[in-house]
Amino acid sequence: MQVIREIDNFTKIAKPMYVALGNFDGVHKGHQKLINNLVEKAKSNNGVAAAFIFEPHPIQILNPGKAPDLLNTADIKAELLEKMGIDILIYNTFSREISQCSPEQFVQKFLVRRLAIQEVFVGFNYSFGHKGVGTPKLLKEFGQKYGFEVNIIPSVEVGQAAVSSTRIRKMLDLGDIKKACALLGYYPVLEGTIIEEEHRGTAIGFPTANLKVETGIQKPAKGVYAAFASLLSGEKLMAVVNIGSKPTFHEDYPVSIEAHIIDFNQNIYGKRLRLHFVEKIRDEMKFTGIEELVKQISEDRTAAHKILLSTVDSFTF
Repeated sequence: MQVIREIDNFTKIAKPMYVALGNFDGVHKGHQKLINNLVEKAKSNNGVAAAFIFEPHPIQILNPGKAPDLLNTADIKAELLEKMGIDILIYNTFSREISQCSPEQFVQKFLVRRLAIQEVFVGFNYSFGHKGVGTPKLLKEFGQKYGFEVNIIPSVEVGQAAVSSTRIRKMLDLGDIKKACALLGYYPVLEGTIIEEEHRGTAIGFPTANLKVETGIQKPAKGVYAAFASLLSGEKLMAVVNIGSKPTFHEDYPVSIEAHIIDFNQNIYGKRLRLHFVEKIRDEMKFTGIEELVKQISEDRTAAHKILLSTVDSFTF
């Protein structure tokens, strides 16, 4: 897949362009239906399957105080889209200037002049143009005017409710990994750089990789989780992950993400680590002392190992 930063760096191609529009936060089951339809149509017509995404998310520019945490980084989103068959991904910087474009100006500037699209694919609730007043119905009218097809994908329901990024964030806020996974179609994922912290884990016999995740990325609720861990080398490892404020040692401490990788003891400071959350084991707890803490961590590791062994053969990302 070709990733292009800024639409001005895109060169028109001879093949017909089939383009997905949206932010695709989480690339969840609703997004997957849209992308699958797009890729199938492009392939059957010897065309190119492309996605056009504003980065950062428009709400982060227009109303940062109300911007939700995102389910994926731009890199993980690109990886997911590539696996689904997208040929070209265009990330274009969103600005206040762009936000002033009317719906028709947006269509003229980006879809007609720059991308010369054959067909566009959008979700049922897609909005575009100044103040988001453009609707899928209006986009169809512009398609008739400017000569491109518009394919509107209806909602996908899981558990008698529409799949949405907002709903997934709520599940993660509750620590409900299984429901989040049912909506995403894959295990929720966090990626970050391993940093040095207090070395308490090593001191008590359970060394941990402390993960620094970029600001604005959604994390599961405080608690202990079973998770698969992988370095950039792609090696699949098993881990028990603690997300919390270390209440046994601190009255007030920032939320940290600590992964004890089972049967692993290498120096990986500074490396990138990816965690795929499979199941929550328990809530965060405060212990009366080190001995009680060590006993519980040992039980957590056993529980995580059992959970992960039962799912390791089916784990993919």
